[in-house]
Amino acid sequence: MKARKIVLAMALVFPAMASAHQAGDFFIRGGAALVRPTGNSDNVLGLGSFNVSNNTQLGLTFTYMATDHIGVELLAATPFRHKVGLRSTGNIATVHQLPPTLMAQYYFLDSSEKFQPYVGAGINYTTFFDNKFNNTGRQAGLSDLRLKDSWGYAAQAGMDYQLNDHWMLNASVWYMDIKTKVRFKAAGESHSIDTKINPVVFFLGAGYRF
Repeated sequence: MKARKIVLAMALVFPAMASAHQAGDFFIRGGAALVRPTGNSDNVLGLGSFNVSNNTQLGLTFTYMATDHIGVELLAATPFRHKVGLRSTGNIATVHQLPPTLMAQYYFLDSSEKFQPYVGAGINYTTFFDNKFNNTGRQAGLSDLRLKDSWGYAAQAGMDYQLNDHWMLNASVWYMDIKTKVRFKAAGESHSIDTKINPVVFFLGAGYRF
């Protein structure tokens, strides 16, 4: 009877002591990623700055733990779609973008802790595609919409909570330095507008450790 109690106690204790993040681990996180632009643009044809809408898509991160405290992470996602407009005209265009981001991360706590807060810093590349003026924009004489791809820095802070040896919950917030030139024609005349998107990205999801 005593031996059974000891075995039961060990079975209850050891899962709680399982390492959360340790050197050599690889894990994938997936969940909802909300992109909230915070920047603005130069004046557009005397009508003020561009407004860029929020958008939520599936976010994915792939992380390799180089040590118990240092990780390397790649952010990917399904394409984000933003409506672009002016205060006086409403929405005039839709743009799509993908922002793959490579981060170096530092995890503060010992690998045995279930809570794993971390910070990261890295580089972002944002590519824009399938950018089109809608009917409102075309009726205003706008055409040939193009956005220049962007390179910039990125920063993040987050927290994992280890549920068991494989599954975890994750919440994180990112900031990305995204600047672009918006090029278009208005009544046949070419224009180029410097635009800062600079989004804050909120991520909430789950992860699996291999």
